[in-house]
Amino acid sequence: MAALGAPLRTLRALLRELRHAAGSHYRDSPAYRHVLAAFRAHRVTSEKLCRAQQELHFQAATYLCLLRSVRQHEALHREYHGKGERSPEEVAGLVGFRLPQQPGGKG
Repeated sequence: MAALGAPLRTLRALLRELRHAAGSHYRDSPAYRHVLAAFRAHRVTSEKLCRAQQELHFQAATYLCLLRSVRQHEALHREYHGKGERSPEEVAGLVGFRLPQQPGGKG
C-alpha cells in the first residue's frame, strides 16, 4: 500500500476538491459537513487505537482520488469531445502536430 501522507493534508485536499465540485457554497453541502465531522470524530487521542483513524484516512484518500479523477475526466471530455466536423489543421493541432506547408503557397 502506498504511503497516505498526513491526514491534515488529505483533509485539506478533499475540501479543495469539494469546493471545485460544489462551487462557492461548498460549506453548505452535506458532504462538507460529513467529512469534517468524520475527521473530528476520528482524531487520535491517547485513549484511542489508531486503526479507526487510519481506516478513515484511507477512505478519505480514496474519495479524494475519485473526486480528482472525475474532475480531470470532465476537463478532458470538454476539451476532446466531438464538436462536429473539424478541419485537418484543427485535428493536427489537437494532437500536437503541424501539417507541412505545400510549395507554391497552397496550404
